[in-house]
Amino acid sequence: MTPPPAPRPAPTRDGRRPAREPPHPPRGPTRRAAAAFTSAIQLEYADRTVNPTGVLAVMGLGATVGSTVTVRAEGHDAEQAVAALAQILATA
Repeated sequence: MTPPPAPRPAPTRDGRRPAREPPHPPRGPTRRAAAAFTSAIQLEYADRTVNPTGVLAVMGLGATVGSTVTVRAEGHDAEQAVAALAQILATA
């Protein structure tokens, strides 16, 4: 009997915010995009981790223009969730 395959690591992606306004991550688009997925999604910045579906949590993350925010997700649509949120952070 062969051993089960090793679990795949959760997809992650770092996204650098462009150096322009607004000074904080885009709260509304980030929340709406995160809510569209069933995966558990997290944003990480400066040793803080938040759930992006909470507008106040995203504001409290403290990421500013030019910051690198890591997007992590676990679940069946994790790769799509990470790609969508990283795109919003990079282009907003």
